This record gives sequence, structure tokens and C-alpha cells, in this order.
Amino acid sequence: MLSYDSTVSMNAQAPSTVNMNTANLTMGTDPKPMPATLAPNMASDPSGRVAPKHHHIWLVTGPAGCGKSTVAQHLSKELQLPYIEGDEFHPPANINKMATGIPLTDADRWDWLTLLRDESLRQLAAGANGVVVTCSALKRKYRDVIRVAPYYSHDVLLHFIYLHAPEAVLLERVGMRQGHYMGANMVHSQFSILEPPTAEETDVISVDVSASMPEVQREALNQVLQKIDEAA
Repeated sequence: MLSYDSTVSMNAQAPSTVNMNTANLTMGTDPKPMPATLAPNMASDPSGRVAPKHHHIWLVTGPAGCGKSTVAQHLSKELQLPYIEGDEFHPPANINKMATGIPLTDADRWDWLTLLRDESLRQLAAGANGVVVTCSALKRKYRDVIRVAPYYSHDVLLHFIYLHAPEAVLLERVGMRQGHYMGANMVHSQFSILEPPTAEETDVISVDVSASMPEVQREALNQVLQKIDEAA
């Protein structure tokens, strides 16, 4: 069993509540080897270009129907960063459950969350300046699993982009989808376990998605660019 006892530093701050022991996060499997720490800040590559001071993980979160994939793809394109679609990393058993309207349990999610975290760090270690990831991250303890990432690579800054809207708005949007395994009946189940980020989760950007998608994309991008400027 793996438990995390260290407080994770994010954006040069360590929120007092993000203690892996306090969060009582345990995994059912042994951890996989993590990527080597990323290159030191401001190191130069052979071409003489200066590497970025920080590497950012942008985790786009929220319940079904909030537009995670659409917003994440827009950010990936505008920032020229790799995109990781979280739904594609679910094992078949999880997809089968959701397709039949059965909510996932915490046990169903642990390996999925750690896989997304590991894949993000691998892409950064392979040379990406940042990465955009989609993951519902409905509960605080799910977000805390991802928050372990800067523990392995201290030049990584982790940000959650929390997309939110009233349940009725998201139900309508999911009902219009064609061929997606996440049916409208899953929206209510996700809202029933949703733990919106609190003010003490200082690594969270909040975006109301009740507006049109172009407006949502513009707001998300503006907030991301502001965070990048602050980190620089």
C-alpha cells in the first residue's frame, strides 16, 4: 500500500490542507517508477535557447457535460501543448460501468488517476513545456492524487481549471450528445458526489460554462495566460 505523507508544493505555496496523510490517500497497487526530475530551471538546450522556468500541467475538470474536452482542445491548440484526453485512459471495466449507468467507485478511479498523473509527467520529461489534461476530478481526494505530481518534479506547476454550471444546464448538453458512453443519467450521479473546489485550493481556476462555448474558451485561455505570466 502506498500513502503520501509529504505536503505537496504547488505554485511555490503549500496549502496546509494538502497533506497526503491527512487526505488518507492509499492505492491498491504498488506505484510505478516515476520519470526523472525535469531539467533545472532556465537550463539551455544545445541550440542555445533558454528552457522555460516552469513546466505547467493544466488539468481541465468538472462534471459530465461541462465541456472539458472542448475547452482542453482549445487550450492545447492555442498554447501549442500536448493534449491528454482522460476518458481514453479509463480501463474497459470503467467504461462498461459508465455506459450502463453504474457510477464509478473510489477503487475504480485510483489507478486511472495515477495513470493520468504519470502520463503527464512522462510527456514533460520527454520535452514538452506543458500539457493539457481532462479529468473530472470530482472529489477533493481525487484532485489530491494529481497534486502529488510536483513532489516528483519540483519545476512543475499544477493547475486545475474547474468548469461549472447548474445541473440543469449540463443535463441538457449531455442529452444532445450522440454516441458518447456518458449518458444524461450520469450527470446527476456525478453531481451527487461533486465536491467543488474550496477557496483554500489555491491551484484552481474557476470558469462558469453557462455562457456560449466561444466565451468559455476565451475566459479559460485568458486565465491560463495570466497564470503563466505570474509564474514567469
